[in-house]
Amino acid sequence: MLRLLATIHRIENGILVLLLVAMIALAGSQITLRNLFDSGIGWADPLLRVLVLWVGMFGAMIATQQDKHIRIDLLSRYLAPAWRRRTARLNNLFSTVVCALLTWHSGRFVYHEWQDGATLLGDIPVWLAESILPIGFAVIALRFALMLLRNAETPS
Repeated sequence: MLRLLATIHRIENGILVLLLVAMIALAGSQITLRNLFDSGIGWADPLLRVLVLWVGMFGAMIATQQDKHIRIDLLSRYLAPAWRRRTARLNNLFSTVVCALLTWHSGRFVYHEWQDGATLLGDIPVWLAESILPIGFAVIALRFALMLLRNAETPS
């Protein structure tokens, strides 16, 4: 099981690196073409917006994977260890619920985009570009749920 998780983590990291390199290369090309040749790639700007979305979601998934996500938690550093574990459980439960709701509603959003049939960059469906939203939030919700279960096994 640990090997499978390590493989999944490596795949996620690799995808993030590829997306980031593609985004930097495309943005650099656009800057060079515009400044030196007064031209540009017509489809680059919409693709860059999609890449920003994908990089953001993969970054959030990896931050949660490594338990290095953004926290709004002022009190825990001042609490005793037993209370710190309790608040961590509560935070993980809240984060699981919020990400599960985001999964549901982003899934509904992507479904409506699929029904609409809009396209991006010619003939690529918009819903395909936005599909990272429910996938990413589902992965993040699952990771918070696993952290909650792992913290539940630790006695207070």
